[in-house]
Amino acid sequence: MDMKAGGLLIKVKEIKGFCPVYKEGDSFIILEGYKLKTEKAICMHSLTAIMPYYVALSRGILSKELGLAKEDENIAYVQCLDPCHYTSGGTVIFEIEVKK
Repeated sequence: MDMKAGGLLIKVKEIKGFCPVYKEGDSFIILEGYKLKTEKAICMHSLTAIMPYYVALSRGILSKELGLAKEDENIAYVQCLDPCHYTSGGTVIFEIEVKK
């Protein structure tokens, strides 16, 4: 996907259980802090996990300052809201990379 203008590259890092939408390695982009760009379907549950953080990350707040990473300041981690142990669904772990 084209990231010339910078933005957030959001990748599916891991799936616990079964997710009917994503596969490991799938990705989508948020450009200019609000433009969602994707080549595949997006799960609304995943967007609710990302919504509280995408503006701050897009504006340069470090992921470590937000409590979303231990080390790397350009990578954040969040997970979707599906508690797979109780729903037979899949909990998806996302890696959000800040591209400049």
